[in-house]
Amino acid sequence: MHNVAPVIKLARRDTTLRLAFVSAVVSLAAAFAANAAPVPLYNIYRAEDRFTNAGISLAVVAYSVGTIAALLVLGRVSNHVGRRRTAIASLGLLLLGCLLLLNVHAIGILLAGRVLMGLGAGLASSSLTAYIVDTVPTRPAWLASVASSQGPMLGLTVGAIGSGALVQFGPWPRDLIYLVCAGLLLLSAALVAISPETVTPTPGAWRSLLPRVRVPARVRHLLPVAAAVFLSTWATGAFYQAFVPALVEDQLHTHNPLVPGLVFAAYMAPSVLGAPLGGRFTPAAAQRLGMIAFLAGMIGIITAIASGTLALFITSTIVAGASQGIAISAATRGLLHGSTLADRAPTFTAIYLISYSGAAFPSLISGQLSNTFSLPQITLGYGGLALVATLFTVIAARNPHTETTGNSQHGD
Repeated sequence: MHNVAPVIKLARRDTTLRLAFVSAVVSLAAAFAANAAPVPLYNIYRAEDRFTNAGISLAVVAYSVGTIAALLVLGRVSNHVGRRRTAIASLGLLLLGCLLLLNVHAIGILLAGRVLMGLGAGLASSSLTAYIVDTVPTRPAWLASVASSQGPMLGLTVGAIGSGALVQFGPWPRDLIYLVCAGLLLLSAALVAISPETVTPTPGAWRSLLPRVRVPARVRHLLPVAAAVFLSTWATGAFYQAFVPALVEDQLHTHNPLVPGLVFAAYMAPSVLGAPLGGRFTPAAAQRLGMIAFLAGMIGIITAIASGTLALFITSTIVAGASQGIAISAATRGLLHGSTLADRAPTFTAIYLISYSGAAFPSLISGQLSNTFSLPQITLGYGGLALVATLFTVIAARNPHTETTGNSQHGD
């Protein structure tokens, strides 16, 4: 009978950590669902408010800049004030963004709303992903990297499809999706509020606001290839947000608001399915496999746009989406190798900083070029980026150093 109390305490601890893990995953997905909500509305803004492709692309840039700013300034704050407080603050910023987007009739309102949502997403990216890794079950071993890297993809998928469906079939097509997302964000905040904290508050919160990006030395040799993976795949994701609604309407000849949401989801959803497949291989092998297949999908996308074939476009989008899931989760798994509690928030800050830079800068450039070049020509540029990233990954991908030998094993 002496062991009963410890067993009960251990069971309660496991239950509360499981609640925290579920709350963090749900909150991360809800955060990115809100961020996907505007995608099916972009064609409505173009038609009713005369927004241009360059303006829509600037909205993607505004979101990414807000995210980058939050990552640089707030990326480590959860190590000092706690995961829960930081996560709830991030959900609050996203909620304010949703409320602002209820009245989009000028490009300035759209940009302001997207900046707010970017700030919320950046804060969520560092705090909620670290919260997930803090509370993840020990089995299966790949669950931490998959849940943290693919939670956003799941949220973007649900948000894009849900938004497209509500725009097409629901009342108040410009408003309802934002009200639904606001409800999901409030529910997520309530779940986090009743979950346990995993970080003991420590002094230094103000000092943590000084921008600092850090990746542990033991995995720093993996960063160049991981950066190539994150940059190319997230750039394509931003392309799907900014330009695919117009491409679907102008090049593939469909005006249904649900279709851009489905196409965007076809890129994001298979990423969740592809991620566990990468767990069957070493990080280096999975990154090579994922990027080669990603390039094949991009070639199919370019071919489909040139021929105006919607079925080929969707099929190639699914291939590219599943492939990016393999590559992104493998790169994340490598960078998390042997991570400590204090390493996780800074590491995720670095991951998302690179990823959102990949979304922002190509979008800024391609948005300006959209005044001169056609959308099919801009798509070729993204294909070129995928080609360069794939070649670099095939040549330079490496595995983490093994802890048992302590030497630099760069096995393939």
